[in-house]
Amino acid sequence: MTIDEIIEFTESLGGVLTLRPGPGDGSPELAWGDLFFYYAPDGQVPTATQPFATVVTKNYPGDELSRLDRPGAFRLNIDAGREGFETHLGRAPRTAAADSEDPSVEDTLVAHPVYGGAGWVAVVNPGPRSTEVCRDLLRVAHARAHTRSERRRTR
Repeated sequence: MTIDEIIEFTESLGGVLTLRPGPGDGSPELAWGDLFFYYAPDGQVPTATQPFATVVTKNYPGDELSRLDRPGAFRLNIDAGREGFETHLGRAPRTAAADSEDPSVEDTLVAHPVYGGAGWVAVVNPGPRSTEVCRDLLRVAHARAHTRSERRRTR
């Protein structure tokens, strides 16, 4: 999956706002070039929630294990939740990553190197092996974000 394919698929789920930080918009320079997907049918960035998925194109401080400093490398991050995490990785989010799990390996679903304990999964340069799993997990994350949004709206 290319970044454009991820955007197209995720936006097709409905009610998705894709935030694309860049120069002049008030966002921190570190976030420029990355993508943040929110469930926001009104087109406004929700103030009380995190994105349900992101695409990062560079290493962040304390998050260098995916080696996104390589040419063309990016990482899709998805809030899979406990159930989605367990279904696809075969363990609970709060358990330690397997010693053999290398978050820099391309086209392989792994626990997010920083937020895995919160049920986030990650894939560097999703490709043929991980595309369908990524789509499934994006659907799950979108549905979870939609449900949270509806709960907040009805309070």
